[in-house]
Amino acid sequence: QVQLVESGGGLVQAGGSLRLSCAASGFAFSAYTMGWFRQGPGKEREFVATVSWTGASTVYTDSVKGRFTISRDNAQNTVYLQMNSLKPEDTAVYFCAAASYITTATRTASRAYNYWGQGTQVTVFS
Repeated sequence: QVQLVESGGGLVQAGGSLRLSCAASGFAFSAYTMGWFRQGPGKEREFVATVSWTGASTVYTDSVKGRFTISRDNAQNTVYLQMNSLKPEDTAVYFCAAASYITTATRTASRAYNYWGQGTQVTVFS
């Protein structure tokens, strides 16, 4: 049974930091590209960051570059999102996702990801 379980969300003041974790099970984690997406209130789900199966390649949406860092630990079947200098506009439900096959053209598209977690709420107040 495939499971992706996010944790680490919460309420934080603007300028603060949070570290999200996503624990994976039920599939060959180390062979999958992993991504983080988010959905703010009244907004569509959007791409945040992705990391290749080796961890060597990462991609970020422009609005989080320099503030967020995605990483993975294949020994622990876990992917992380370190979020620094948080802004109120980062408020959203954050989802992790896994993709068995990805290309440079599809790695930011939610439709390319096979498995999804339930999400964790991040709220940033000013």
